[in-house]
Amino acid sequence: MEFPQSVIEKLNFYVYILIDPRTEEIFYVGKGNGNRIFAHLNSALNNPQKSDKLNQIRKINKAGKVVKHIVLRHGLTEKEAFEVEAATIDLLGLKGLTNIVAGHESDERGWMTAIDIISEFAAKKINIVEPSILITVNKQFRYGMSPDELYEITRGNWIVAARREDAEYAISVYRGVVRQVYKIHSWSHAEARNEAHNTRDRWRFDGEIADDLFHYIGGEVGHYVKKGNQNPIHYLNC
Repeated sequence: MEFPQSVIEKLNFYVYILIDPRTEEIFYVGKGNGNRIFAHLNSALNNPQKSDKLNQIRKINKAGKVVKHIVLRHGLTEKEAFEVEAATIDLLGLKGLTNIVAGHESDERGWMTAIDIISEFAAKKINIVEPSILITVNKQFRYGMSPDELYEITRGNWIVAARREDAEYAISVYRGVVRQVYKIHSWSHAEARNEAHNTRDRWRFDGEIADDLFHYIGGEVGHYVKKGNQNPIHYLNC
């Protein structure tokens, strides 16, 4: 299947979705121009390469069904197509899609609650006086994650010095803003992910949300980290 040239010239850039006709569920969101929308079907049928997306298309085809190709928005510039694609993926969520990554600049400008928006753009510099460890979770954080998920990515596994024992609180930080504060109860060696994973110097803490320091949440702590410092661990007052 392909678009005639006359259609291509009128479409410009567009955002499309692929739907599984067996369930009527969207399984892929993409953007492009020309016949990009059909490239996945052609690749699945003519290319041995494997991926969640291609495998699903093959299963649909094996069941005697045809993938539904839907153009969600057309007549776009490339920049507009990036934005619509990213917003659609943010709305649907990666867990239900075969897309490998989130949309363009989703980490910077994607899904955020009203509280997240306020924290991000109206953060005030705070002064932390308690013995604490700042833990920057930039690589694993995402807006809308559950309290349990935030706790898990904050608690470990980290390379931390013996000074950890003097810290009373662990402060979860994303992009220089406090996301949560935990009262540390204890530290333990991290569990190995596999036999080759060295955990000798990696630790994780057990703790609970520190309700008494709730006022720190949303505060800006970038002044505690030297510009260019990539270490996710910073010790304060300990």
